[in-house]
Amino acid sequence: MKFSVKHIVLIGLCLALVTMIYSCGSDNGAPVPEAEDPNPNEPEDPNDDDPGEPEDQLDPVETNDPNTDYSPAFEGQTRINGVTTETTYTVTVFASGLSNPWGMAHLPDGRILVTEKAGTMRMVSTSGTVGAPITGILAVNSSGQGGLLDVAVDPNFQENRMVYWSFSQNGAGGTATAVAKGRLSDSEDTIEDAEVIYTAIPEFESTAHYGSRLAWDGDGNLFVSTGDRSSTVTRGEAQELDAALGKVLRITTNGTPVSGNPFIDEDGVLPEIYSYGHRNVQGLAVHPVTGELWESELGPRGGDEVNLIEAGADYGWPTISYGLEYSGSAIGSGITQQNGMEQPIYYWDPVVSPSGMDFYSGNSIPEWTNNLFLGALSGQHIVRLVIEDDRVVGEERLMEGEGHRFRDILDGADGALYALTDGGGAVIYRIGL
Repeated sequence: MKFSVKHIVLIGLCLALVTMIYSCGSDNGAPVPEAEDPNPNEPEDPNDDDPGEPEDQLDPVETNDPNTDYSPAFEGQTRINGVTTETTYTVTVFASGLSNPWGMAHLPDGRILVTEKAGTMRMVSTSGTVGAPITGILAVNSSGQGGLLDVAVDPNFQENRMVYWSFSQNGAGGTATAVAKGRLSDSEDTIEDAEVIYTAIPEFESTAHYGSRLAWDGDGNLFVSTGDRSSTVTRGEAQELDAALGKVLRITTNGTPVSGNPFIDEDGVLPEIYSYGHRNVQGLAVHPVTGELWESELGPRGGDEVNLIEAGADYGWPTISYGLEYSGSAIGSGITQQNGMEQPIYYWDPVVSPSGMDFYSGNSIPEWTNNLFLGALSGQHIVRLVIEDDRVVGEERLMEGEGHRFRDILDGADGALYALTDGGGAVIYRIGL
C-alpha cells in the first residue's frame, strides 16, 4: 500500500497524540508505569511514615498448641504479641503464713483485709504482719471450691466501718453464692451485726463455680459475680433471666437491685441482673480512667475470657465458647459466635485459669499505668495485658516459673501491685519499685 504525504502527516500526529495521553495517564484509571528507583541501594529512612513491623515486637507468650482449631473473631483476640517490662522492679514477700486465701481489699490507711477459704478473715498491717482471725464471720461451706470468698471495703469506711464479703452458703436446696455485710469493730477484732444481704438463686447441690468477686461502681453500689455451678443441669441457667447463676449482678449495700439496672422493670426477670451468659467469673475490676467494668472468667478446656461488661449484654455461655468440654467434645453446637451475643475482648486456649484481677492505676512504673493484671491459677504466673481503645495490644507473663498459683491481685496505694498466692502456706508478694 502506498501512502501520500498527507497520510504520513496524519499518522505522525496520531502517534504523537497517543504518546502524550500515555505519558499523562488515562482517564479510565489505567496504571502509569512507576519511575525506576534512582538509588536502589540507598538504605530505608528510619523515620519513614510506614515503619512496617516493629523491630522490638515479641512473639506471643503462649507457645503450647491450642485445644481447638477455632478462629478468633478479630485480629488480636488471642495470642497477641508479647511485651516486656523495661522498668527494673523488685519482687518481695510482703506477708506470709496465710492458709488458702481467696480475696484481698485495702483499708483507707493501706492495710489489707484478706479472706481465707475456711471462713477466716485477717488484717495485714502496712509492714506485712498478719493478724489474728477476725471473729463474727458467718458460717461458710468450704467444701470443693466453696468457702469465704471475696471481700470489699465500703467506700465510706472511715465513717461507717462497713465490710462486705461473698461466700458459699448452705441452704435447704443445696449451696449458693451469698453476700454479707457487717461492721468492723473499733477494736478491729470482730465483725459486728453480720447479716446476709443477697443470695444467688437457685440453690444447687454442688461445691463448684460459685464465682465470686465484688467490685464497687462509681455510685456506691456493688457488682457481684456468680458462676454456673459447674453442672450440665445448671449451666443453661446462665442464659435464663429468672436465675442468678452465671451472671454479673448489681445491688445496693442493702442487697436490693439498683434502680438503673437494665432489667429493672421487666416481668419475670431478676432486676439485680446486670449482664448474663457467664461461666465462672472470678475477676472483676473497674477501669481507673473510664469507669468501665471488666471481667475475667474461667473457661472449660480452653476459652478463658476477658470481657468488657455492658449493661444488659449476653456473653454467650454456654451457647458459644472458644473451649471444649473436659472430655474433648464440643460444647453445644460447637460455635464461637452468634448474633446478639458478645465476643470476649481476649481469650486463652489452652487455659491459664484467671482468678482475681485489678488495673494498675499508679505511675511509679509508667509503662504499667492502666494495664490489667490477672492472677493465673493453672498458668502459675501473673498476666499483664496492655489495653488500648478497649483492645488487648500486648501480653506479658510475670513471675513465670516460680511455681505459684495466683489467686488475687490488688492495686496498691503505694504504687505497687500485691499478688496473693493460693493454697496452704500462701504469701502476698509486693511487686514494684
